[in-house]
Amino acid sequence: MSKIKNIICGVGLSMVALSANVANAADGEALYTAKMCQTCHGAEGKAPIMAMYPKLNGQNKEYLAAQMKDIKSGARSNGMSMAMKAMVANVSDAEIDAIAEYLSKVK
Repeated sequence: MSKIKNIICGVGLSMVALSANVANAADGEALYTAKMCQTCHGAEGKAPIMAMYPKLNGQNKEYLAAQMKDIKSGARSNGMSMAMKAMVANVSDAEIDAIAEYLSKVK
């Protein structure tokens, strides 16, 4: 009986951890700050610190997500991609999607 309790408890804890991860991914604005995106791209993606860094606000969300995922996977390695590769290495696809969604809505 205690083995079944342990399994049920383990499954429950896994579900709680998974839902917490999804909840975190849903808040693109908070993730944009937490993942330090504003360091180079400025507040709300509006004011990059260098002219060669793109403005991100108002861009198409699918485009933004695809670019970040391509940089992360290595499919994109041109331009300033190498600077971004380290920044997106620990960002999940769900978090990338949430950040892209947020940036696409910033005007």
